[in-house]
Amino acid sequence: MTQLSFANVDVSFGATELLHDVTATIAVGDKWGIVGRNGTGKTTLFRLITGALAPTRGQVSRVGGVRVSLLEQHRDFGTATTVWEAAAGEFAELLALEHSLAEQAIALGEDSSESAMTRYGHDLERFERDGGYTVAPRVDAVLHGLGFDPVEARTRPLTALSGGERGRLGLARQLVVPGDVLLLDEPTNHLDLETTQWLEQYLRDTPATVVLISHDRAFLAAVVDHVLHVENGTVTPYTGDYAAFVAQYAERRLTQQRAADKQRRVVDKEQDYIRRNIAGQNSKQAKGRRKRLDRLPRLSAPPGADDTMAVAFDVRERGGDQVLETRDARIGIGDRTFVRDFGSRIMRGDRVGLIGSNGSGKSTMLETIVGRRSAIAGELRLGNSITVGYYRQDLAQVPLGHTLYETINDLRPLWTRGQIQGHLGRFGFSGDEVQRRAETLSGGERARVALAMIMLSGANLLIFDEPTNHLDVESIEALEDAVERYPGTVLLVSHDRALLRALATRVWVLHEQRITTFDGSFAEWEVVSKERAHAASVAAAEEESVRRVREHRRTERVVSGGDRERNALRTARRAATAAEGDVTAAENTVATLTAALGDPALYTTAEGVARSAELGMTLERARRTLDAALEAWTAATEQIERLTAER
Repeated sequence: MTQLSFANVDVSFGATELLHDVTATIAVGDKWGIVGRNGTGKTTLFRLITGALAPTRGQVSRVGGVRVSLLEQHRDFGTATTVWEAAAGEFAELLALEHSLAEQAIALGEDSSESAMTRYGHDLERFERDGGYTVAPRVDAVLHGLGFDPVEARTRPLTALSGGERGRLGLARQLVVPGDVLLLDEPTNHLDLETTQWLEQYLRDTPATVVLISHDRAFLAAVVDHVLHVENGTVTPYTGDYAAFVAQYAERRLTQQRAADKQRRVVDKEQDYIRRNIAGQNSKQAKGRRKRLDRLPRLSAPPGADDTMAVAFDVRERGGDQVLETRDARIGIGDRTFVRDFGSRIMRGDRVGLIGSNGSGKSTMLETIVGRRSAIAGELRLGNSITVGYYRQDLAQVPLGHTLYETINDLRPLWTRGQIQGHLGRFGFSGDEVQRRAETLSGGERARVALAMIMLSGANLLIFDEPTNHLDVESIEALEDAVERYPGTVLLVSHDRALLRALATRVWVLHEQRITTFDGSFAEWEVVSKERAHAASVAAAEEESVRRVREHRRTERVVSGGDRERNALRTARRAATAAEGDVTAAENTVATLTAALGDPALYTTAEGVARSAELGMTLERARRTLDAALEAWTAATEQIERLTAER
């Protein structure tokens, strides 16, 4: 069933046409991803859907009664003062009613008049009718999934939140409030890996229609089943997940390029004929061909790589083999410790991915490495001749109050005007744009300026703190290619799993003030993490099984007080005892294997990873053995119960 549709929609601002001939249909329950370069009109599509913007031509249709919920990049929480109130959104009135009911219940102890009872009854009925008993659990579940403590959230003031926390709270507010269509604009910004995976599962499971703008390729691949690609002033819909879109888009570009090349050859041939015959005997035919050529609709080639950000990193000096060494390092701010007892090394050519939850201290650790902060204890030491290029998450390296031209000129004072403009042109700034001041730039534009500055550093150690937050997919892929070709060393903090999979050859995992080093790629670490999560779930399942066995044992003691002389009962008891021994042996095997798989040291070497796979298969076999033993033991105890009842 169609829920939203665009029919031949154009959007113009004065003489500038932003979108042309947009046609698409969105059905109930679809999961759509909108992709395209920054500034091409992705957010404009959201404004058309919500009705905040009317099309210049064409029609945007919504089924009557459809509720649209919009998550914008800029969060507004109205009059809410606490985190819980902000997350509850329009349900905040129910929260106030809940408080009022609690106060009325206390007051009824002193005033049980008919009017007080009537008021309490009416308010209680309204609270139940509006879903008051279901709202609080829903708010708590979403807050917990997005990394907030639901109990603390009821009293935690909004003013105490960081920018990233406000972003997550805005997302929580949207997911709590019911909507038939969820519009999400860059929902994974400020989310760590664990929270992003929770959101993926939530969006896959929700019956609501989802339309999201995202640059996170792994997130898109996990959620969407349709793609809207905004390019060259129009929108092309694709059916299938993100991987299918990539394949279809590549084929479409190839077909479009071939058609444009074929038409160009025909046009060149016709123009050559016209030039040779316009003044000769065949002048009439030449003029006729010229008229036909003027009326010919021209096919344009697809946008080429030349208008993508052209970034490349190189090293000015090779540097030593040991890039960074840490010994018993303790890192923090004031009396708050983020990392303790950290000892490790980064060698030349390593590409280390540093991952951890939001607020765990990753950015503080990077600032300590580059010397902006001092370690509380221990040592962090850069190697000989190591120079650092540092991409900050807040983009503070781009100086405000300067034009782009002045920013590059300060770094390259001997360059000519043409060289400076050429360098900025590689990052999408041409003509008069080089005179723009940094404070007028969008987040994506400032990110490209920051990369343009780092490109000139010639550093042999590049440190990136969330470099993809403001970049579109094409720019992220250009950055990914540049880092892949870079001959130096890289330390990367990112929540972009596709980027980490492509680049990280080692992983540092920051958890509960400890850093665990994994000497393998990020993709390998993901596999190992799934193994550990599986082992944990197995342990929980086996614990439940053991609890059932113990309950059965207690039951056996109760029912076994009858006549022990009966042969049938004796036989059943012997069978139960043998089965119990089998259960105990299987329990011990499962416990030993689970403990081995839960040891973090197992995953720090390639041999350990291989060993973990073997242990995982052995654990599966042990589980099956335990299940069989439990079934045999259950059958024996049921036989004892039956014989006892007969007596």
